[in-house]
Amino acid sequence: MNTFSVKAFGAESKEADLKEMNIERREITANDVEIEILYCGVCHSDLHTARNDWGGTKYPSVPGHEIVGKITKVGSDITKFQVGDLAGVGCIVDSCGHCDSCKQDLEQYCENGFTGTYNGKDTHLGGHTFGGYSQKVVVDAGHVLKVPANLDLAAVAPLLCAGITTWSPLKHWNVSAGSKVAVIGLGGLGHMAIKLAKGLGAKVTLFSRTPGKTEDAKKLGADHVVISTDDSQMATVQRKFDLIIDTVPYDHDVNPYITTLNINGTLVLVGFIGKMEEALATPPMIMGRRAVAGSVIGGIAETQEMLDFCGEHNIVSEIEMIKMQDINEAYERMLKSDVRYRFVIDMQSLS
Repeated sequence: MNTFSVKAFGAESKEADLKEMNIERREITANDVEIEILYCGVCHSDLHTARNDWGGTKYPSVPGHEIVGKITKVGSDITKFQVGDLAGVGCIVDSCGHCDSCKQDLEQYCENGFTGTYNGKDTHLGGHTFGGYSQKVVVDAGHVLKVPANLDLAAVAPLLCAGITTWSPLKHWNVSAGSKVAVIGLGGLGHMAIKLAKGLGAKVTLFSRTPGKTEDAKKLGADHVVISTDDSQMATVQRKFDLIIDTVPYDHDVNPYITTLNINGTLVLVGFIGKMEEALATPPMIMGRRAVAGSVIGGIAETQEMLDFCGEHNIVSEIEMIKMQDINEAYERMLKSDVRYRFVIDMQSLS
C-alpha cells in the first residue's frame, strides 16, 4: 500500500518527552477520507498512553483522539463527505462491524476489539495506529463524523472524547427534562457532564471536595453544589438522584454517594480505570435497588447524535489553546489539574 509522510509529535519511550517526528499515513482507499487536522484535544488517556501508565503502549506513540479538521481527499466509493467538509474523528477508527455490539452501533464494545485512533492494530499498514498529534489522518469514512459549522471548531475537539464519554450514560439512563443528575468531579469530563445534562433538561448537582469550584460549576449550568466532605450537606441529598456520573480519574471511595441515589438510581463510573481499594458496601444497593455501573465513550452513531445536539444547543467544551510544542508542559499541568477544562492543540503550530 502506498504511503505518504506527515509531521507528528510523539514519544519514543515511556521516559521520553514528546517531540517532532515523521510518520507514515496510507494513501486513501475507496472507503477512506483524508483529513487535514486543525485542532486536537488533549485527553488524560494521551498522557497515560505516552507514559505507558496502563501498560501495552507501542512506540513510537503519537496520541490524540479528539480530532477536528477539514477533508482534503475522499475515496471513490464515498458519497457522505466531500472535499472541504468539516469532520471529526474520536477514539475509534475501525471495528469488526459484524458482532452483536457493532450491529447495535456500540462499536466501543466491539467483541473483537475496536481499533483505537492511536495505539491500536493498524490493519492496513501493519504495526500500530497513530493519533491526532499530526498534520493529517486517513480514516475509514464510516468512523468519521460531521461537525456542525456553527460551533467553535477548537472547542468542539474535546466533545469527541470528553463529550461522548458523558453523553453516552446520560442517554443510556434516559436523562431528560426533570431528571435529577449529579456529577462527581469538575474537570474535563465533569464540566461536559454538567453542560450536557443541563442541555437535556435535568436538574444538575455537582459533588465537589472543595468550595472553590462552586462559582464555576454554576456558570457551567449546575443548579446546586454539594461539598462531599461536609456531612451536613451530604445529609440534605440522601435518596435524591436518578443518576450520578462519577468522573474522578483516581481510586476513591464511592460508598458515600450511593445513599444519595433514589430507588432504582445508578452511579456510573466513567473516569477511573483500575481497582477500587475501598470495598463496595452492598446494603444501600440492596435496600434501594441501586446500581454501580461503568461506561466508556460511545459508538459512531451516538457520537454523531451528540455533536448534532451540541450544534442545536450551542454546547462546546471550555478550552485553553496551546501550541504543539507546549504539549510536555501541558501534560505536567494536567497532572496538577491546572487547566479549565481541556487543552486543545492548534495544529497549525506543527506546520
